[in-house]
Amino acid sequence: MNFLEERIAKDGMVKAGNVLKVDSFLNHQMDIGLFDQMGAEFKKRFADKQINKILTIEASGIGIACIAAQHFQVPVVFAKKSKSINLEGEMLVAEVESFTHKCINHVIVAKKFLGPEDRVLIIDDFLANGCALQGLIQIVQSAGATVEGIGIAVEKGFQAGGRIIRNLGFQLESLAIVESMDAETGEIVFREQ
Repeated sequence: MNFLEERIAKDGMVKAGNVLKVDSFLNHQMDIGLFDQMGAEFKKRFADKQINKILTIEASGIGIACIAAQHFQVPVVFAKKSKSINLEGEMLVAEVESFTHKCINHVIVAKKFLGPEDRVLIIDDFLANGCALQGLIQIVQSAGATVEGIGIAVEKGFQAGGRIIRNLGFQLESLAIVESMDAETGEIVFREQ
């Protein structure tokens, strides 16, 4: 078991509906020491890539992306889920369905923050069906930028997202892949990596 799998096994909770609750350390209260380990691991896994920007989606991916960015020494851009008065100029937009919130969002990045010169590492906290990642990939490609890789904290391996993204030819690195989980027993089984 790696460091993230150990933490999930210790502090994660399985809820009905294939929900893995990790809010005590990953996506509500954030364990920055853990995030630092994750950032170092992403840097190791993408060491051969010439990454100059990290892209994530609000809100849960931002903390992980920021700490990872310290290891890469690059800026973070995050896709917003709603248009605000602060957004100006041309926008890159993709439609994304949220597994967690059961809704469709339009995610938006100002075009001035992503361009053809950018070599992007996409970072997110969870991968379930892959809809958010597909939206972020679409935004990168619309900007003429290059997706160098995708780093995920927790992948639900029993859902299709990981397979879909890997079949598209992207280097997808998930720090923990949950093979199965049982809400009744609380058991979580991780995929060997």
